[in-house]
Amino acid sequence: MRLQTDAIIIAVRPHGEHGAIVRALTPVEGVQAGYVRGGRSRALRPVLVPGNSIAAEFRARTDEQLAHLSAELSHSRAPLLGEPLAAAAIEWVTALTAAALPEGQPYPALHVGLSGVLAALEAAPSARGWAAALVRYELLLLGELGFGLDLSECAVTGTSENLRYLSPKSGRAVSEEGAGAYRDRLLRLPAFLIGGREAPGWPDILDGFAITGHFLARDVLIERQADVLAARHRLLYRLHRIGG
Repeated sequence: MRLQTDAIIIAVRPHGEHGAIVRALTPVEGVQAGYVRGGRSRALRPVLVPGNSIAAEFRARTDEQLAHLSAELSHSRAPLLGEPLAAAAIEWVTALTAAALPEGQPYPALHVGLSGVLAALEAAPSARGWAAALVRYELLLLGELGFGLDLSECAVTGTSENLRYLSPKSGRAVSEEGAGAYRDRLLRLPAFLIGGREAPGWPDILDGFAITGHFLARDVLIERQADVLAARHRLLYRLHRIGG
């Protein structure tokens, strides 16, 4: 097996005295894993950082064998790691991707989405500029894994107007009129998740995180909640401090 491709590093762990096992998300072949000889060396440590983009070459004698990976840095996001909020966002979005996606399955939309989140982190002047993109990525990941939410119409009345809530059980939208006496048991549905054109404020962004977090914990990260979701908790703690 030989694969040459662009990739985004999503996880790195030491292996042996000098090597590292790297998992990376590719545009077509999904998540691929490879062993990097000398991956803990001074030369390669700045390259093998979650969030960095690389030109990758995976080589293996058989499909079952762990590939050897040669990685050349194509875009470093190291400057972002000096900013606590951006660093926390990269830690979470890469940890989520690594934990949620099986290896070898194509997820081209998620590669585009992850690239978009990382680009937003670099371009936005403040956290509000990229936080909504991160919520949308979480929502996209849920959909790609078969746990998509139905935000098209009210689960009670069937209307597509005035959708304000989401059922935490069914993942279906609920209108203001359909909520009735169950309003307090529902999650608030921010307009930016159903096509709202105005830039969302912090209350809407945090409501979005509450929705995606509920379903990620319930449906996707069941066996790895404690360690993976800890990265999300660190990020949300910081966002709540600036967003109220």
